[in-house]
Amino acid sequence: MNTVIAEKLPEIPAAPGVYLMKDAGGAVIYVGKAVNLKSRLSSYIGADGRPDAKTALLVEKIADVETIVTATAQEALILEANLIRRHKPAYNVILKDDKRYPSLRIDINAPYPCLQVVRKTRRDGALYFGPYASGLALRQTLKLINKAFKLRKCRTPEVQKRPRPCLNHQMGLCLAPCNLPVDPAVYADMTDQVRLFLSGRPRILMDKIKADMQAAAERQEFEQAARLRDRLFAVRQVVEKQDVVTNDFLDRDVVGLARDNGRAMVVVMFIREGRLLGVRHYPVRQAVAGDAEIIGAFCKHHYQQTHDIPREILVPVRPEDGDIYGQWLSELKGRKVVILAPARGARRRLLTMAAENAALRLKAFADAENSEEALLDSVRHHLKLSRFPRRIECFDNSGISGTNMVSGMAVFINGRPDPSAHRRYRIRTVIGVQDDYACMKEVLSRRFDKARSSAEMPDLIMVDGGKGQLHIAVSVLNELSLDQEMDVIGIAKADGTEKAGQDNIYKPGRANPLNLTRQAEVRYFLAGIRDEAHRLALSFHRKARNRSALRSRLDFISGIGPKRKAVLLKTYGGIAGIARASIDELTVLPGMNRKIASRVLAALSLTDNNQ
Repeated sequence: MNTVIAEKLPEIPAAPGVYLMKDAGGAVIYVGKAVNLKSRLSSYIGADGRPDAKTALLVEKIADVETIVTATAQEALILEANLIRRHKPAYNVILKDDKRYPSLRIDINAPYPCLQVVRKTRRDGALYFGPYASGLALRQTLKLINKAFKLRKCRTPEVQKRPRPCLNHQMGLCLAPCNLPVDPAVYADMTDQVRLFLSGRPRILMDKIKADMQAAAERQEFEQAARLRDRLFAVRQVVEKQDVVTNDFLDRDVVGLARDNGRAMVVVMFIREGRLLGVRHYPVRQAVAGDAEIIGAFCKHHYQQTHDIPREILVPVRPEDGDIYGQWLSELKGRKVVILAPARGARRRLLTMAAENAALRLKAFADAENSEEALLDSVRHHLKLSRFPRRIECFDNSGISGTNMVSGMAVFINGRPDPSAHRRYRIRTVIGVQDDYACMKEVLSRRFDKARSSAEMPDLIMVDGGKGQLHIAVSVLNELSLDQEMDVIGIAKADGTEKAGQDNIYKPGRANPLNLTRQAEVRYFLAGIRDEAHRLALSFHRKARNRSALRSRLDFISGIGPKRKAVLLKTYGGIAGIARASIDELTVLPGMNRKIASRVLAALSLTDNNQ
């Protein structure tokens, strides 16, 4: 029996709140919530009797317990979710899908709202739809909306006045409120139709479009009626492709859970008006927990990220303190939300369908994970690495004759790229000379200086280059006393070839490259990592070069300061657009006058003639 909790129990209040369990090093290893903290923590005192596997391991490592009292159980639930996200405790259920899938945002409070793709949702009064787990589904949705509903496409929060409509208006894809008089009521009605479409309300939307079409025909506005007919046809095409899974036309999420060999998978099916709109899956990192705890973790994780909460959520087993989850979700939605675990009937058949989907996803996930692990094990064996290369970081430089020198760091975790961990560096110490060695030294020094306390360390470093770059990497690691904590290799194109996978791999202490002629899978894998780092560095260099070019052409024009420059670039998008404008068009812009406008056009014309 762990005595830490027993010693602290007299001081713990019988109130709702959150408890943090820590190990001997002070790291948070578990975060939990409770309606009654004293009662919940007292249950751990006798956990040595017949505990589950996770609790038995947890109790052995508890060295300290900290409690935070909250006003209500719902506040405890929210605080628990935030603390789990911050600390990522080893014994909590962590859903691996923690990346931000894209959502669609539309601010209905704006005069002429536009549809935006965002990665993070906020409680800002705007409407959010999604998240979309499939990029293809998102693009198809946007394509249909852009074709059927003529919302503005410019991304600025407010409508910026333009001297003339953009190409979208000429193609019939935008009403151009930036230049033409558009009735706010007409635009608001179109925005409401987009809302109905994205909310999964096709029947209501089609009835509304049909009524508007008939009204337009009665007014003999036949062009408007034809546009509404095309819109109705486009929406109907989408609806016909969606599977009808219930005949009660209710909105619900159906959650499925599958487990096998220490792995778990949660799948959620989104059903709106009886139609299956999509499916999203979550691999579970900590699969030794019980089903109820996993379902509770899913509810906290998923519904914190989305504004689309249905009135009914079907789960295979209710989470612990299920009533608190229901109250919390009802508070988020603004109307009652119920969490049900049906044992029979049509709802149970939906749960069976979700469970079958979860089992299929789990098998595919396990097969992919096993394949990736086998590949990384092969990399470790053939490269004779000292550790398993779970995290690989690859560095590459880019620049032209020492100008706009940059570097990219590509990160692969468990054999897959992790874009959120990629980094781009602007070289500070090398200016005007092409010195790749100095650039590599600066970047590696910046990456690993004080890295122990500020960032996760890689198992393998790759540098794009031969023996010279490899020598620089080794010397930097030696200076920082990190040479024993990670492996390092160099990768360079073999002489006389540009073919993928035909690279030389160099290791410290070897004069010749490794012979990987028969290990094609390993060679292509390493080349793919190098190519990703090269792509990062090259794209960043192009941006830096273009930014520098913009400065050289606008900033040397007398009378053009930061404000006028910002207005010009925002209005025309770049130098080419500004050069095509007329003096009259430039003159009407904020802060501009005829004298400055003519000076700008003369300067740009002179520059183009000199090129």
